Amino acid sequence: MFQFLYSQLVRLALPLIFLRLWWRGRRTPELRRNWRHRLGLAPRLQGPVVWVHAVSVGETVAAGPMVRRLLERLPEASVLMTAMTATGLAQAKRMFGDQVTYAYAPYDTPGAVRRFLNRVQPRILVIMETEIWPNMIRQSRVRGVPVFLVNARLSERSARGYERIRPLALPVMRDISWVAAQADSDAERFRRIGVAPDRVDVTGSVKFDVDIPAGVREAAGQLRARFGDRPVWVAGSTHAGEESPVLAAHRRLLAAHPDALLILVPRHPERFDSVASQVSDQGLSLARRSRNQDPAGAQVYLGDTMGELMMLYGASDMAFVGGSLVDRGGHNPLEPAAWGIPVFSGPHVFNFETIYQRLLDDAAVGMVSGAEDLARQLIALCSDPDRRAAAGQRALRVVEKNRGALDKVVAGVVGRV
Repeated sequence: MFQFLYSQLVRLALPLIFLRLWWRGRRTPELRRNWRHRLGLAPRLQGPVVWVHAVSVGETVAAGPMVRRLLERLPEASVLMTAMTATGLAQAKRMFGDQVTYAYAPYDTPGAVRRFLNRVQPRILVIMETEIWPNMIRQSRVRGVPVFLVNARLSERSARGYERIRPLALPVMRDISWVAAQADSDAERFRRIGVAPDRVDVTGSVKFDVDIPAGVREAAGQLRARFGDRPVWVAGSTHAGEESPVLAAHRRLLAAHPDALLILVPRHPERFDSVASQVSDQGLSLARRSRNQDPAGAQVYLGDTMGELMMLYGASDMAFVGGSLVDRGGHNPLEPAAWGIPVFSGPHVFNFETIYQRLLDDAAVGMVSGAEDLARQLIALCSDPDRRAAAGQRALRVVEKNRGALDKVVAGVVGRV
């Protein structure tokens, strides 16, 4: 009954969902392309198919090393990567080219999921982190498709939410074949909301197995050469409400280091133009990457392209990770940490609590409360190159010593196929 009511609510919401998709597609045309995938009309595939679902950019990047290993270990299989966002698919295509097939995931109605499964016929479904869609999971299991939730995390807030809808959530949790949890606390919460205890293992976070391809390193070096010998910091994956304190911090930094450069990378493409206007309104000189404008004389370099954040981190001396000064739960701090540069974050990091705790334990991240705090730490590190290098090395050591989850996840998936 609860599954039926849920499905009816999703069906009723579809006209509004598609209207919003069309509206956002005015500024981001990629959102309107292949919209039929969302109704289940995905490309038809032949042979054994490994379906990997990652909601957006961060999850897609985390899935990258695992997909490479699966391509090696299962050479007879085709890999289908799905996402809910255009940026997620763009990132996947940038990483894999024609090695895998791409599609938007279907909206979670019985009909859309059924059409999708009929056309794709997956052998297994690997879901990154906590993308728990009742119809996707239940219909896959009805067809005998194992469902793996890997790099799985579940905050206390989310666990309480699932407990409030237990009649809907419990049957879905029982259909999950295996949960590869990031930490003991995540594993305990998954068991608490109904996943069978013997189907939950703690493997660690595959995000520590971050992979920086040689091409990305080369591109980062070339861009850094364009910046010249000046302090460069990046604010990555910023959300509405964060650009104002970031720009205020940069103005304070400029007072101490007039040649400093901020690389500003908003999380969502539809905000690129509004953020550019915000920079100009504050009287800061701006260069936009999408227009190939020269950053040499700019005070702010807008990273208004898709799928390049990892490279932009590598062209910087320090990094602030967005989604953390507002209540969004933060984004992945290991991407800049893997470059060996100092990492800063706001207080709202519940989406990455285990990772941040590892960084905090080794004094490998600077937690800031706002513009003044961020500016103070930036100025201190810009004024002391040795201290800046030491902070970056602490961040890199945390990444290096926590690697290994990827091997456990790949072995667990392949062993259960």
